[in-house]
Amino acid sequence: MVVLALCRICEPIAFMSIFPYVYYMVSSFHVADDKAQIAMYVGMVTSAFAFAECATGVLWGRLSDRIGRKKVLLGGLLGTGVSMCLFGFARNLPMALLARALGGLLNGNIGVLQTTVAELVTVEEHQPRAYSIMPFVWCLGTIIGSGLGGILAEPVKNYPSLFPPGCIFDTYPYLLPNLVCTMVVGFGLVLGLLFLEETHEEKKHERDCGIDVGRWLLRKLLKSRGDKPLSDKDGSLEETHSMLAEYSLPAYQSTESSPTLCSTRSSLTEPPPYSINSLEKINQQQPTWRDAFSKQVCLNILGYGILAFHTISFEQLMPILMSLPASTIPAHLPFKFQGGFAFSTKTIGFILSVQGVLQMVAQLFIFPIISRRIGSLHTFWLVIFAYPFLYLVTPYLVLLPEKFRLPGVFMILAWKVTAQSLAYPSLAIMLANAAPTKKVLGTLNGAAASSASVCRGFGPTISGMIQSRGQTIGYSGLSWWTCAAVALIGCIPSIFMKEERRRPGFRSLDKDEDEEASLCDTLVDGDSDTSSIILTLEDTAKIEHMPIGTNHERRSDGSLKAY
Repeated sequence: MVVLALCRICEPIAFMSIFPYVYYMVSSFHVADDKAQIAMYVGMVTSAFAFAECATGVLWGRLSDRIGRKKVLLGGLLGTGVSMCLFGFARNLPMALLARALGGLLNGNIGVLQTTVAELVTVEEHQPRAYSIMPFVWCLGTIIGSGLGGILAEPVKNYPSLFPPGCIFDTYPYLLPNLVCTMVVGFGLVLGLLFLEETHEEKKHERDCGIDVGRWLLRKLLKSRGDKPLSDKDGSLEETHSMLAEYSLPAYQSTESSPTLCSTRSSLTEPPPYSINSLEKINQQQPTWRDAFSKQVCLNILGYGILAFHTISFEQLMPILMSLPASTIPAHLPFKFQGGFAFSTKTIGFILSVQGVLQMVAQLFIFPIISRRIGSLHTFWLVIFAYPFLYLVTPYLVLLPEKFRLPGVFMILAWKVTAQSLAYPSLAIMLANAAPTKKVLGTLNGAAASSASVCRGFGPTISGMIQSRGQTIGYSGLSWWTCAAVALIGCIPSIFMKEERRRPGFRSLDKDEDEEASLCDTLVDGDSDTSSIILTLEDTAKIEHMPIGTNHERRSDGSLKAY
């Protein structure tokens, strides 16, 4: 999870770095004389990435089901780096659109990342914390990315002593933040190549030359420092082997076809012949499309799309609101007013960075607590019905006295990031739990990512057009109220959502701890009755058809557990 998080943080840094300056960048293309039209073109630049991503989201998800998660994740990072570099050299609108679209086509990491997390987490109680890590990393990346974009844009204008007129950054005033982001993405690519392990159930035991090189480098580094080279697996496995050897019953050390507590046919340090519950692997068949895309899965994917539409519209409209010049035209309440805050790129970058800090706090501390107490579905309901009110009140910030505007902005941002931090992970958990098997998780998450991407594509474009129209007729809140209507529509499918537990092999922490404690008590207590672990002939017949390396345990209800 740590390595995955370090790879993940590169993308929000690159993605969010454009928001502080994209309005000024599009304005420098001179595609429109009317400032109200610039918002529409800003929406097009923002949407290009999402539209392209939706075209390949399912493709990357299905590809990850076939070739593994790591290859697709690293390919997505490479695509992000290439697109950011091209975007920095854009001097006209078509070039900017092409660069953003290329990044979307080559990046399918959203769905694959969700799949990877789902494969790493097999205990229900761990889900809220695990599913908060990637959004937390995204928030941290938005802080860094927004700061980089705001500080490094137009370096000749902001830092003339370091970047004199006539240098390359004078010709390409937005190249510097993109070059820095490209280097960050390159670092994540190298890190993932060397240390990111495969999680696909059928691919994770294949040899990975990148992992071998990474471990060799770590051994050399530890040796040069005088530390004892350690393996993250061998030590713990050897300790486990010695403990089991000490406490195992003699009958369970046989290498024949008789039942074993822990098989001795293969070394514990070698990859087991099956990487998942063997009994599940035998009984599990590839689900049909109808089984995979159940009613709850489809409702979840629809919820992803609608949520993505209005949340990405907020991400675009808020910087525009902060960039627009203040209006001198008197307001005619309750609806007719216009104008913005006229903040500089540095101020916008600072505000967006603070937004990232607020979202980190909400993601890391608020979401896990609420999700554990009321469940994923009720957590989603808690925020989805509040979104329309958020969009209704936001445009009225421009009517506040000047000294109250900045506090008002931060209050709205705190509301927004808390809702977003609760909504997206809840949907991700419900989708993972509704999947019939891990074999289709990549496809389902890819479909959800495509649904979100297509709506992220339409969202900024449509809201940008409505924003331009609203500015022209004097209703600057028109786009915000449209988002409120869309958010209200999004409440409808959420009413029919349910929490499911379709995925096999998913277990509860308390139950597992009770079973393990009971088994250990049986093994170490010499006076205890061992009849509870004696297997019947019928059980033995079942075991003989199971693969080598399968362990068995008698449950309290008399059934046989294989793992």
